[in-house]
Amino acid sequence: MKNRSPKLRSFTLLAAAMLVLCLGFSSAARAQKVVDKIVATVNDGVKTELITYSDLRWQLALQPGPTLTPPSSEDLNRALQTLIDQRLFSLEAERIPRNDPTDEEIAQEIKETLAFFPSTAEFEKRLRLVGFTSVKDDNFVRIMDQRVRIKKYLEFRFRSFTVITPEDEAKYYREIYAPEFRRRNPGVIVPSLEERRTQITHILTEEKVRTSIERFLDDAKRRAEIVVLSEV
Repeated sequence: MKNRSPKLRSFTLLAAAMLVLCLGFSSAARAQKVVDKIVATVNDGVKTELITYSDLRWQLALQPGPTLTPPSSEDLNRALQTLIDQRLFSLEAERIPRNDPTDEEIAQEIKETLAFFPSTAEFEKRLRLVGFTSVKDDNFVRIMDQRVRIKKYLEFRFRSFTVITPEDEAKYYREIYAPEFRRRNPGVIVPSLEERRTQITHILTEEKVRTSIERFLDDAKRRAEIVVLSEV
């Protein structure tokens, strides 16, 4: 991460002041409740995105595993890293004008998120624990909207430009697929490359996309100014 510029230092001081104002303690319940606080800032040189404590809790609520009352420091820090990545994607996506997510796309994103939970009731219970009134809550819809935007950006920026050649497929089949199949299925005839071409192409595509995304994030984090203002 770069050293802080004078401009960002001024912003950081302002953010720190805002942090104090956002703590929201009452004199009678000073140690019991924090309304919200700014946890980190992400600046790409053009725009600054804030990550609040509420953002972390909202992120955890959309995962079936983490405890929410209270969330662990480990889970909060994982959520922070995820949100930093998301903010970097969002900042980059803003430079490439795309159509706004449709209601149908947002509904599909909600459906896909719900699929990770044992039941709709369990999902809605977690939403209420972090302050969402329902799946129609404005903040919840905003999160789903942002997720769709990021997915569309990733699809365009990485997947649509990924090319898998016949040579790539043949090499993977020869060096990885066939040896692994023989190891797992001794005595069984190995399926031909043609029989497994679609599967192999999918595997290679996902690997290339994942590698490209990781490379993008590494580069974006070197260029961006990421400041953690409050430990979680």
